[in-house]
Amino acid sequence: MNQVDLNCDLGESFGHYVIGNDEAVLPLISSANVACGFHAGDYSEMRRTVLRAKKNRVAIGAHPGLPDLKGFGRREMDITPTEIYDMIVYQIGALQAVAAAQKVDLNHVKPHGALYHMASDQKKYADAVVQAVGDVAPNLLLFGMDGTYLTAAGENAGLHVVYEAYADRTYQPDGSLTPRSQADALITDTDQALQQVLEMLHEGTVTTVSGRKTKVRAETICVHGDGAAALAFAATIREALQTRGIKIDSWKK
Repeated sequence: MNQVDLNCDLGESFGHYVIGNDEAVLPLISSANVACGFHAGDYSEMRRTVLRAKKNRVAIGAHPGLPDLKGFGRREMDITPTEIYDMIVYQIGALQAVAAAQKVDLNHVKPHGALYHMASDQKKYADAVVQAVGDVAPNLLLFGMDGTYLTAAGENAGLHVVYEAYADRTYQPDGSLTPRSQADALITDTDQALQQVLEMLHEGTVTTVSGRKTKVRAETICVHGDGAAALAFAATIREALQTRGIKIDSWKK
């Protein structure tokens, strides 16, 4: 692969609560997934993040989540597809307005946390997410993992799907991410994260927790902005890829 996108979840601070190191991470990535106020972030943080991304020429995407600030949007909820649809429309619309006020356009949508996994694992939620994106902004890219209901629904609806893989998460033999509730879910070693990314890009596979390899599509690589090693991961991966002649840039709508 000659080009890959590096994305990171940003804008997750709100009020006096600071999460992540957005200003330091932004120069190292090519796409920013901006929290839209439900799982994290707020109206002021959305504006600040959009401005920072614009300054660094980083593509801006909506990162809608479940309405769960306390759980950081990482806890599943008993919720209807209609509610999912409504909250996606609401959050994309909010960030679109913030971006428009700063004279920039949105480039993509990536659901957050539990919403991402619910839409990946259950068709009814995938359909709701895709319908919302299609109704509000069908020109936006949709980020998601290969082999999931989310990306299948996006492809079927004619959306431009960008296939996502993770630098800082381990994988199960079926290609899914190891649940965060398990001790081996997160990769905290920079070299391990880099080797995982290189395997994904050069071989199209990832070594799972079982030691076996499974196929993976990696058009955009996620590094979580709230992780303790996020800055080191992003810097190391960026330098290593550029040294190997791989262009780091966002995919365009």
